[in-house]
Amino acid sequence: MKVKFTVVIQKEENWYVAKCIENNVASQGKTIEEALDNLKEALELYYENGELDLEEKPLFITAVEVTI
Repeated sequence: MKVKFTVVIQKEENWYVAKCIENNVASQGKTIEEALDNLKEALELYYENGELDLEEKPLFITAVEVTI
């Protein structure tokens, strides 16, 4: 079964960190592609023996501006 997840990728020093929003699983790589490939593998392992909750939950992604 194929499932789509929401992923955020952030550059941290020499690494790209990819984090799945729905379950907080994360991985890293030297390139964006490597980080995504590693995250895919981590997600497959995360759900290997568990049940996947496919219930649609509202997801809102936005930006907020603050004065610092």
